[in-house]
Amino acid sequence: MFVIRQVATEDVTTLLKLARMVHFINLPPDRDIIAAKVVRSRRSFGREAADPRERNFMFVLEDLETGNVIGTSAIIACVSWPGHPHVYLDVTRREFWSDDLQQGATQVMLTLGEDVSGPTEMGGLILAPGYRGHAEKLGGFLSMVRFHYMGLHKRQFNKRVIAEMMGAITPDSHNLFWDYLGRRFINLSYKEADLFCQHSKEFMTALFPREPFYASLLPAEARNLIGRESDETRPARRMLERQGFEYKGHIDPFDGGPYLEVARDRIPLVSATGKCSLTGELNGTGRSVGIVSHESDVGFRAVRTTFTQRGDGVRIPAAAMDAIHAVRGSKLGVTPFPDRPATKTGSTSGTGSKSGSKSKSGSKSKSGSKSKAGSKSKAGTKSKAGTKAKSGSKSKSGTGAKAGTGSKKGSR
Repeated sequence: MFVIRQVATEDVTTLLKLARMVHFINLPPDRDIIAAKVVRSRRSFGREAADPRERNFMFVLEDLETGNVIGTSAIIACVSWPGHPHVYLDVTRREFWSDDLQQGATQVMLTLGEDVSGPTEMGGLILAPGYRGHAEKLGGFLSMVRFHYMGLHKRQFNKRVIAEMMGAITPDSHNLFWDYLGRRFINLSYKEADLFCQHSKEFMTALFPREPFYASLLPAEARNLIGRESDETRPARRMLERQGFEYKGHIDPFDGGPYLEVARDRIPLVSATGKCSLTGELNGTGRSVGIVSHESDVGFRAVRTTFTQRGDGVRIPAAAMDAIHAVRGSKLGVTPFPDRPATKTGSTSGTGSKSGSKSKSGSKSKSGSKSKAGSKSKAGTKSKAGTKAKSGSKSKSGTGAKAGTGSKKGSR
């Protein structure tokens, strides 16, 4: 059985192993940075972080049979504020027309933008390669538990939520979009710039040009990365899109991957989440499948399980009760998964029983290694061509850059 719980100090070493197996901005392979994130997370779960800028909620997925931590995900409550902007490239289009030639051209424009409104960000998701494709849809569980927690504690988070999808990274930690654009203005490798962002993004706003840049001046291999997510992150993007996330023409200035966004209260799983009292043990298979959590002296713990809910009461299997340290009368968080037509057998619950509905997760991703201590899974997105603007005018691309075809993306 598997449980998701809040991160603990003793998880730092395992998280470092996970970070070393995959390039991911939210979890760099640096013990000090990871340890600092864990401290912030403990303060956040303990309601000790009054300032939203200090709130960072880290979850870990534990295999209860082995005691191993096999994955992690996070919510960053506030990613920007005055003096610490969220930096992106705005992808727009301009149309040009020649009367003499009787022909025109559409140009994709890239313009540096800043957001200091403080949106909440869905932080990076990592699942150990050996557990990807698991029958209990562990990647989806790691992703959806964030919406579950957000639904229980809405006031802790901004009304606008974003997710950064990782762009294509080469095996030697390079990104062609950065090499052909960002590095022309900032003399850092992609890996160096990526890591420095953990401390400050001032160098981006100070050194990157403010004027619109014509994407057609980039080589085709760099243009192809504009607004495109990696193959590995595509399933995660589909999961986010089912929760209402949309691409609105903003991409990461480092790897070209897209940002998705949604209004917090329009996220179906957030809206579906509520609190119930545990009325007793469930015998047999429950009527619903979803996430059930308990917050106690040992912290936040959640399972994916079957359950039966009547009014304000809920029954869950005994194994689930033990996993989240709940007893009769405990106040539980409950998020039922939506019923979806099943083409095969139903999805497996967190207790080993089968449900009648099938739910896709964003957990599948390709990996060259098989290990229980790491993952390469990242939030992903896929962009489409945007709308056209009239001659000489600028218009935001509604769903992506026309000048791109294929690459990866994550969260920063």
